[in-house]
Amino acid sequence: MAVLGLLVGSFLNVVIYRLPLMMEREWRLQCQSLFGQPEDIKKFPNEPFNLLIPRSRCPHCHSMIRAINNIPVISYLLQKGKCKDCNNKISKRYPLIELLTGLLTGFIAWHFGYNLQTLFALIFTWSLVCLSMIDFDHQLLPDDITLPVLWLGLACNIFNLFTDIYSSLIGAMLGYGILWIIFISFKLVTGKEGMGYGDFKLLAMLGAWLGWEMLFLIVLLSSLLGSVIGISLILSGKQGRNKPIPFGPYLAVAGWIALIWGHEITDIYLKLV
Repeated sequence: MAVLGLLVGSFLNVVIYRLPLMMEREWRLQCQSLFGQPEDIKKFPNEPFNLLIPRSRCPHCHSMIRAINNIPVISYLLQKGKCKDCNNKISKRYPLIELLTGLLTGFIAWHFGYNLQTLFALIFTWSLVCLSMIDFDHQLLPDDITLPVLWLGLACNIFNLFTDIYSSLIGAMLGYGILWIIFISFKLVTGKEGMGYGDFKLLAMLGAWLGWEMLFLIVLLSSLLGSVIGISLILSGKQGRNKPIPFGPYLAVAGWIALIWGHEITDIYLKLV
């Protein structure tokens, strides 16, 4: 299963890079169509551009990456982190995402066993990896991922895979509503927007998969992670005080922890209280 995860991680790298560009292209074309303005779309080639076409290329020399040079992690190590054709460095993030996805996939299979629950847990996990990296790069949580995965969470809980359907439905509604209320309250008090609507949809997605009972844990864990990491980055000078910090990755990490250990953490908390 870990090998499958490495292969999926390679595809997730494509999604993380291309999906925001596909969305930007679509937005520009819509602006041109709606307002009749001469939008500069020369930056976008006329050839089809989606998750499958064109084939991956080196960002430096634009040479096509052959299949033999695109084996997850192994090709990066064999080529010493450099392009085979132009010898420019390849970002370490590509093999790291492949390795992370492989490890998470193997752990999910070990934790849940080989059953239907594992299949859905893998889809959930892969989606969170993808959403986290896109939000980290662009402060964007695409509806193309969050909404279908939200509906999938509701569908799988019809069969009580992770929670019952009533808890799932309430979780989706509360997940969106909780952050929406926080957003409106913060805006009324400060006049600023503290988060994006994508965060609402992501928490709604997590609620649909894990049920309303896990929302408190997810919000608490994500807030703690965001506070600790955010303050650390500001104090170290790597993050400006006025620069927004994406909240999606922290929600995703908290949601994955709740998927694996949510009930155990909740039981420990209740016993301490």
